[in-house]
Amino acid sequence: MTALTRENPSWWYGGILLAVLAAICTSLVAMTHRYTKPLIIANEQAYLEQSLKPVLGGIEYTESLDRSVVTIPPPHDLPGNGPATVYRIYADGAAAAALFVVTARDGFHGPIELLIGVKIDGTVTSVRVLKHQETPGLGDYIEADKSDWIQQFNGTSLAAPDRSQWLIKRDGGVFDQLTGASITPRAVIKAIRQTLLYFETQQEALFAMPGDDERASE
Repeated sequence: MTALTRENPSWWYGGILLAVLAAICTSLVAMTHRYTKPLIIANEQAYLEQSLKPVLGGIEYTESLDRSVVTIPPPHDLPGNGPATVYRIYADGAAAAALFVVTARDGFHGPIELLIGVKIDGTVTSVRVLKHQETPGLGDYIEADKSDWIQQFNGTSLAAPDRSQWLIKRDGGVFDQLTGASITPRAVIKAIRQTLLYFETQQEALFAMPGDDERASE
């Protein structure tokens, strides 16, 4: 009994020490999270704005971009089978534009993810390719840093050109195709036209939808 009694305090002391160390570590983690969270949020917002601004076409906005985002679950009339993300742009409380993250399903080597900006009047501000698997040296010229092909959609709408002419020139439309590639540009043009048609018919409902932040708090 005497030997056991001598050993027991060391176990108690060790347990208490571990508990104290765990409490200290937990407090430090909580404090670090508390003081770094605003910085993390600010950095995420800055990155988001940096990513989206090239498609805004110079449109000024007065509300945080990440607070106006909506996710539209399928089925919907936008390109792609999955959920579509839309950033609604406001200026002084009024709707100014929408940025659509959609997927052209029929690329040559698979889906092509696009970021499409549309002004409130239905005019395309700009288009950027976010992801694709198209052939290097052919289909990848849809990327803005590899050619100016994607720039031809800036300022277009369903009225200019007429919606019936949203095709490559080979198919009787007005848009240039890529040298040696027609499937890829067809997919992109089809996706932009489909997005414009959605915006034309669903604009009012789109800007009336609760944002993702609002739904999360319900």
